[in-house]
Amino acid sequence: MRWPKCAVTDEMEGIWNSGTAEYFLTIVLLLVGLYGIVARQHFLRKLMAMNILQVAVIVFFIALSAKSGATVPVVIEDGHEINVASYVNPLPHALMLTAIVVSVSTTGVALALLIRIRRRYGTLSETALLAKLRE
Repeated sequence: MRWPKCAVTDEMEGIWNSGTAEYFLTIVLLLVGLYGIVARQHFLRKLMAMNILQVAVIVFFIALSAKSGATVPVVIEDGHEINVASYVNPLPHALMLTAIVVSVSTTGVALALLIRIRRRYGTLSETALLAKLRE
């Protein structure tokens, strides 16, 4: 037995099929990351929110560079004319690979700093740390 389709379902399928799901995911990740950075008081949670924000930027650039019907830019010498429009631009993907490496490095340094702060001050709470620094 099949369920009857309604007009709202057809409209939603059209919206999600047009490539907006990636942008919706980007907006959600961006808002979650910004909320975590602004609203949370614990530095480790702020670091996790910063990583979520970085993932949002990476997803946005990859979604922006996506091209439907395109293929990888590998040219095989067979005597045919090359149609550049049928290939995906590899530059955004290479840049986002670099961004991932920078993100992992930044997270490693930030974790090392958080370990030092925790050992020295005994807390990772922003309010408690500011109170200890004011003493």
